[in-house]
Amino acid sequence: MQSSLMGGEGPILGRDPELQQVHRLVANARNGRGGALLLVGEPGIGKTTLLRATTAAPADFRVLRADGHEAESTIPYAALHRLMIPLREHVATLPERHQQALRVATGSAVGPPPDRFLVGLGILGLLAAAGEVAPVACAVDDTHFLDSESLDALAFVARRLEAESAVLVFASRDVAEVEQRMAGVPVLRLTGLSHDAAVRLLASRLPEPIDPAVATQIAAATGGNPLALTDLAVELNATRLAESSFADEPVPVGHHLEAHYLRRVRLLSEDQQHWLLVAAADSTGNLDMIRSAAGSLDIAPTAGDEAEAAGLVELDLTVRFRHPLVRAAVYGAAHGADRRRVHAALAGAASGLGAAELEAWHSAKATVGTDAAVADRLESVADLAGLRGGFVSRASVLVQAAALTPDRALGYARLVAAAEAALAAGVAQFAKGMLDEVDEDLLDPLARGRMAAVRASVAMFTADPALRHASADLLVAAEAMSAYDLTAAQDTLIQALYFLLPAERLATGVSISELGKRLQEGAELQDGVAATILRGLAAHLTMPYAEAVPLMRKAVGAIAALADEQLLTYGAISLVLTSALWDAHGMRAGLERTAEAARDLGSLRVLDMVLWSMSLSELRAGTPRRAAQCVEQVRDLRRAIGYQSEHVVNPAVLAWTGAPREQVELFAEQARTIGMGGVHASGITALAVRDLAEGAYEGAFERLRPFVDDPFLQVTPLEYADFVEAAVRSGRPEEALPFVDRLERLAAANGSPWNAGVAARSRALVDDGAAEEHFTRSLAALEPTEVDVELARTHLLYGEWLRRARRRRQARDHLRRATDLFERSEAPAFAERARHELEATGEAPREPGAGQGPGLTTQELTVARLAASGSTNAEIGATMFLSVNTVDYHLRKVFQKLGISSRRQLSDRLAPVTAEDAG
Repeated sequence: MQSSLMGGEGPILGRDPELQQVHRLVANARNGRGGALLLVGEPGIGKTTLLRATTAAPADFRVLRADGHEAESTIPYAALHRLMIPLREHVATLPERHQQALRVATGSAVGPPPDRFLVGLGILGLLAAAGEVAPVACAVDDTHFLDSESLDALAFVARRLEAESAVLVFASRDVAEVEQRMAGVPVLRLTGLSHDAAVRLLASRLPEPIDPAVATQIAAATGGNPLALTDLAVELNATRLAESSFADEPVPVGHHLEAHYLRRVRLLSEDQQHWLLVAAADSTGNLDMIRSAAGSLDIAPTAGDEAEAAGLVELDLTVRFRHPLVRAAVYGAAHGADRRRVHAALAGAASGLGAAELEAWHSAKATVGTDAAVADRLESVADLAGLRGGFVSRASVLVQAAALTPDRALGYARLVAAAEAALAAGVAQFAKGMLDEVDEDLLDPLARGRMAAVRASVAMFTADPALRHASADLLVAAEAMSAYDLTAAQDTLIQALYFLLPAERLATGVSISELGKRLQEGAELQDGVAATILRGLAAHLTMPYAEAVPLMRKAVGAIAALADEQLLTYGAISLVLTSALWDAHGMRAGLERTAEAARDLGSLRVLDMVLWSMSLSELRAGTPRRAAQCVEQVRDLRRAIGYQSEHVVNPAVLAWTGAPREQVELFAEQARTIGMGGVHASGITALAVRDLAEGAYEGAFERLRPFVDDPFLQVTPLEYADFVEAAVRSGRPEEALPFVDRLERLAAANGSPWNAGVAARSRALVDDGAAEEHFTRSLAALEPTEVDVELARTHLLYGEWLRRARRRRQARDHLRRATDLFERSEAPAFAERARHELEATGEAPREPGAGQGPGLTTQELTVARLAASGSTNAEIGATMFLSVNTVDYHLRKVFQKLGISSRRQLSDRLAPVTAEDAG
């Protein structure tokens, strides 16, 4: 069967399944369901032809193109800029922060460097807005040549297209990095045509019949490569094809096809060949630049027209080669000296056009050995890339600059700067590879300190066992920085504590007392917010608790007063201080604000980190339901930015929500093996809490004992109440008493209702004679807080105590409340225990809660809960990194599944949540 769809040179043969897939994408986009596709295959296999099908078929579509060019591969957002130009009319419809991100990224405004995913959100909004006017078809050819920032931003858009009238189709050579960075985008791998289609294609391109046996032999020899078949038919007639000895010389495919094109080039005049080399070395297709460079080399002005007449290029507003293999043949066959001469001419042409990035790129290509001046120009280009948020491009250009730098110490310093840029872009392995090339002995102290900081961050990002030593490494880095950059030194000291938290008890190379001393010393380097935070942290590590509380509160207040940009640096550390103060409201508020700032500024890496912290904090100061939602949002975020999400596992959340114990222990042990002592500890102590819920008190005691015997900063005091319950119920009240006393002393010092509530409950367990008074005080303290599970646990224990005292009517009231709170919080083990206790009072058995949203997907449930809380579609979209169209689409599905017709009815069916529930 032959498709009627026409490509550039005739019918598309043998691609019906592929065309159907493209047609489905186009049809879905016309009906408001966006989608994307990545076409992968060898040169000449038909990728560009299918792209033409995408943009040629829909007459009612708005067509956009954004091809990649090698010379622009280190110019951040170069491809995205070209894509955005036709959509400029819709920029004003975007949220202000998205408008600003696009303007800074494309160099039309000055401002804080935007995260590439915030830029992606802006493009998603543009496509959604444009799709309201007419469906949009966007084709991106030579994706493997896209600059890193454009690639990441467009991949983000492709993964988030849902309810937009837009389709994105990419074409790339089979390059592993492209598929890795576009993970989550469907891939269509093109292979050669079938035998029948290949024979028909060859025959259709020949002016005279060909022997079927010869056609079969040629189809097999070319592997069904359409370009090889087409060009052979153009180059050779049927007689010459039949006379060719394919046994002795393979049919030109791949390198052989490149040689075939080279033979055609060699038939041209010398001027035409030189002009083609200039065009091949340029790669952007900029006709003005090519003409200028050719003129400086005394190439005849008509040479380009003659190359076009030979069928090797097409001249329009830009220069396009017949095929990438033509360009490869021309450039690859040139002598090195000729290539450098041409690049020097192009550098001069770029300079004349004011294209600084291209001028530096071509200058580097024209250089043999090292050249300080060219290296300096490359560094300047890297700085420009950084100002536009092009951190991957900055890293790549700095690597080039380092290679061209004659001063080895300066070259290594540039590699460290490149590693910092790569880390800022989240490309940790790239950063590590650069550091491996550095001779640390040649660095000055400041560069050595920066290198240590990058190494520690890489260990954190990659879950490398070196994380155990990261805090100690950062202390070394801060010491080196203190003589050069006081702000960097103070920030690095704060990071030294923050990086201690994942390792916890597994950390090596530094003691708590030593770290506290260094933090205090760092606070004296200079005044400011960082100094206030350092004093609060140092007090937490070194001072008696009651004396430390005022300094910790002052630090929390300083963080709360920060602007959004500063929260990205200091916001996450607030968790340490608010946990130590038992400040449930401050804990949630600090993390919420930091998460909101990360969303607004597009810093998805910081958001990922904060959401993980929130998933842990919610287990102590909130609900397992919200903790699980945070983990799911981390997974969704990882999918949005192209990372694997199935490995995002929080063992503590699994323990609370009913996962098999063996699974929780396995994940916790895996975390411990790679140095994540904090994740291990939280998983095991969460299992101990589940033991308490299930009445396995001896098991709970044995799990908790090692942790309270080896306390860790602010973490262990939050486990005292669990240990008290385990000790009392396992027949060891004497071991519980000291921890009850500690809880009461802490509460007296910090004034926290949360702390007071669990202290009173713990006292009730060891003082049965006055238990009712203590339980009542516990409820009074916890009722106004947001710590729902702790409140439910007090109702449960008080209800059990009343039932044992044969006060069943009063017991029922507390057990009903406990059951409702546990079910709403999604703490199944405790909910089951509360139901059984309620039945034991004589109340009829009740079924578990019906759930929050029958039949809803996780994303639909999150959208519905946010809507029930009063968030607008625009606010929900900003929170979940979706377009308004997609939010509206999900809400319509929610209404249909729940059988409702308004947002008001949502609040009757769902527990409303705030933005932190959605991440």
